[in-house]
Amino acid sequence: MQTIESITARAIPLPLDDIDTDRIIPARYLRCVTFEGLGEHAFEDDRQQNAEHPFNQPQFQGAGILLAGRNFGCGSSREHAPQSLMRWGVKAIVGESFAEIFFGNCTANGIPCVCADPEALRQLGAAVTAAPKTELTVNLVNKTVTCGTRSFPISMQEGARQSLVTGNWDFLGQLVEVASQTREVAQRLPYMNSFA
Repeated sequence: MQTIESITARAIPLPLDDIDTDRIIPARYLRCVTFEGLGEHAFEDDRQQNAEHPFNQPQFQGAGILLAGRNFGCGSSREHAPQSLMRWGVKAIVGESFAEIFFGNCTANGIPCVCADPEALRQLGAAVTAAPKTELTVNLVNKTVTCGTRSFPISMQEGARQSLVTGNWDFLGQLVEVASQTREVAQRLPYMNSFA
């Protein structure tokens, strides 16, 4: 299993509150058979309506840390939203707060969603806007986000944090690892083998 203790990358600021999953990935892309190609459609409607959207700006292309606002990922529970962000290149999200189901879907995909206070987010956003090549480090072990010489405390639900730092976040991967044991147990269960 892959442990996720620290992520260092350039950041992209999106300091808006209540960004829902319909805005992250428009509903017309939910019919896909696989998640491949979803990254290019992240925030597509917002980007078409606003040429100044951060995801349109060349200086933020290739950023791996998304700076968000309050209640990020609210709305429907679609897994497509974190999948599209991950495929765009987002490896971690720092926000004021997150919708619970979105948070869980991100964790299950190995994307840490950590909370920082509004003033820390304001300072981080200002720093990366002024110097887009600035790298941030989200450290899940010491619970900080660092930008240059400045370090800010972050918080995260402890169970999710432990899942990421121990590498136990990939639940499907865990099932695949014990597939033979699962088949053995299934063979012993009468209701799995006694159908006429």
